[in-house]
Amino acid sequence: MGRLRRREGELSPSRIRSLACAGALIGAAALSWSSPARAQSATETCLAVDQRLSADATLPRTTAALKANGPLKIVAMGSSSTLGLWQSDPAKTYPGMLESELRRLRPDLRLEVVNSGRNADTIPGNIARVDRDVLMHRPDLVIWQIGTNDVTWLQSADSLTGRIVEGIRLLKADGADVILMDQQYAPVILASQYSKMQASIAEAARQERVPLFSRFELMRRAVDAGLSMGALTAWDGLHNSAAGYECIGRALARAIVTVAQTNMETPPKTVRRRK
Repeated sequence: MGRLRRREGELSPSRIRSLACAGALIGAAALSWSSPARAQSATETCLAVDQRLSADATLPRTTAALKANGPLKIVAMGSSSTLGLWQSDPAKTYPGMLESELRRLRPDLRLEVVNSGRNADTIPGNIARVDRDVLMHRPDLVIWQIGTNDVTWLQSADSLTGRIVEGIRLLKADGADVILMDQQYAPVILASQYSKMQASIAEAARQERVPLFSRFELMRRAVDAGLSMGALTAWDGLHNSAAGYECIGRALARAIVTVAQTNMETPPKTVRRRK
């Protein structure tokens, strides 16, 4: 992205000094009167939302791997939001941040995270490459980020529930846990048929009993908490900013560990025998 052009006309040196002094005073005042939401970073404000996986999440294979300290292999499948468009460092993508947060939370965990995102990919495109880009890695957990390009570029969300269900069943065929991730809360998405796509994703998750991690709700709630939409969204109005990728990856890692910890602490249900 090129630099923004300066406005025509130059300011005099004395005018520049005056503006600089005024800016310093305003900046100092802003720091002293900042609200709690502004006093912390955009990432921390976003993480404070404490977004969880949808109800009744179990993740049995992931839980077993975490209980044994690994090995745990995670494959993140999706489009440019997974690949991490506008981030040159793979560690700054959401899968990269997911990995670093899991390592922070579980230092002894033997872990591998594979980023299988592809720019401009769609739900049918994801399904077509499941074997070569996902199942070949023999994952314990697959995180499937979907919906953005299908609505943004194809402008259609009709009849996609069945295709999502088809993809989930392919991913589960080898015994892997599956988490769905929905669309981002961003201007381009909000100008599309996003509600139809959100409904399709939620319905597919319900039918197949797989957990949903809603980054849409995570970002929306963070904005409601005082962040500007631009704090979590890049200049294109669609992809995540660095803070957005970090929040999504770290929040998802925390949600996964929470589910696994709950599963480990919950005693198995006793089944009463009929007399």
